[in-house]
Amino acid sequence: MALTGASPARAEDTPGAPPRNAPWRSFEVTTEVEIWPQDLPLRLWLPLPLYRDTEYQRTVDISWTGNASRTGIYRDPRYGAPAFFADWTDKASAPKLQVVKHITTTNRSVDLSQPGRAAMPSREELDLYLQPTAHIPTDGIVRATASRILPISSRTPVDRARALYEWIVENTYRDPKVIGCGTGDIKFMLESGNLGGKCADLNALFVGLARSVGIPARDVYGVRVADSATWKSLGKSGDITKAQHCRAEFFDERFGWVPVDPADVRKVVLEEEKDRILPLDDPRVKLARQTLFGYWEMNWMGFNTAGDTRLAPDTAKPLGHFMYPYAEGAKGPLDYYDPQNFQYRMSSREIRA
Repeated sequence: MALTGASPARAEDTPGAPPRNAPWRSFEVTTEVEIWPQDLPLRLWLPLPLYRDTEYQRTVDISWTGNASRTGIYRDPRYGAPAFFADWTDKASAPKLQVVKHITTTNRSVDLSQPGRAAMPSREELDLYLQPTAHIPTDGIVRATASRILPISSRTPVDRARALYEWIVENTYRDPKVIGCGTGDIKFMLESGNLGGKCADLNALFVGLARSVGIPARDVYGVRVADSATWKSLGKSGDITKAQHCRAEFFDERFGWVPVDPADVRKVVLEEEKDRILPLDDPRVKLARQTLFGYWEMNWMGFNTAGDTRLAPDTAKPLGHFMYPYAEGAKGPLDYYDPQNFQYRMSSREIRA
């Protein structure tokens, strides 16, 4: 995609660096679902916050109301992705469900100038995030592309991951025509030469390239829950029904899991201003490019790292990712990219002390 409108940035357009050590914030995130009677019987899975508390996100409480025939919280057997499950079999009343998640978050930052010795995950966990999946192969054109990108001097996982990150920022673009967050079919992207997409495409490309050269890496699927303190385009509050966002991270034993988000750099390029595409040397883009290697602003709630997996209870088909409500009705899966006809709504509000 050609860059246009490369006019000098105004002083008021130049953002300050985002806060690294921000206080913890509390959010209430609500998902409301209504089901058309003609879709019954129906099974529904809603993504829930990360099943383990982390140094950047904690789950305080999950509650629900509704008239489902059966409910439960399950984790998929491969990645442990948590899901609220409900089904309806009784057609006597209109199916309704509300699930409320209360979480706390704090900005996530890894100081890459201070290597140490991180706590090591299990060998099984690291091996899982080196494995190929249906949408993220690690051989053929993926491995060949990564090998061409990496400089000879890139010895550490951070050096190699940074080279891959910079290549994605330089060579991909955010395509507003892509539905939802994209499919993450990175082999098709590379073979076709069409390197446009959204977060689940561009960050999946980072993950696949990293895995192909032996760096454990994973997508982290979630949803934005508040406005950004620094970039207008990188936040959403209130109605977050269409605010899903995928991030990525890679592992280096000196730092642990390192957060990255090259897709959001390209989002700043395309969406920070409504009337023009920003050049890569715009101060707002340069700041995003520098910041989003080793940093996540936690105006976002992480759900899971599950890619190309079946949920529990077993879904009729594997899901490429799980960050939207997913349902299977009388005529098959409902279209989660069409919330008006699926009849779901997600909202977020910050809880201030």
